[in-house]
Amino acid sequence: MFSILLKSKLHMATVTEADPCYEGSLTIDEDLMDAARIAPYEKILVANVENGKRFETYAIAGRRGSGVIGLNGPATHQGAVGDRVVVLSFCLAPVEQVREHKPHVLILGRDNRPLSAKDS
Repeated sequence: MFSILLKSKLHMATVTEADPCYEGSLTIDEDLMDAARIAPYEKILVANVENGKRFETYAIAGRRGSGVIGLNGPATHQGAVGDRVVVLSFCLAPVEQVREHKPHVLILGRDNRPLSAKDS
């Protein structure tokens, strides 16, 4: 048996762009993806702190060092530039490993620059 657990989280990212004509997904600075252990095309859950909306999509790599967090396609209806969001990724773990599991959390500050990282 397996449990679905939080794998990693980008906490308090700020949306920097929105492109309603793009086919969909969330663009994330590739440096932030690496730091948060989120893979390109990985399924993610995005929670908008400003309006309470949540949506599932997948991550696509944005330009390294840009700080980009971009809503694309239908996701543009879930928030706006300047909104703070939490980006969550999940993993399957055998139930025997659940108690030892620690998600990786990357807390972001101004311009989506990492303030701290920890394995909770």
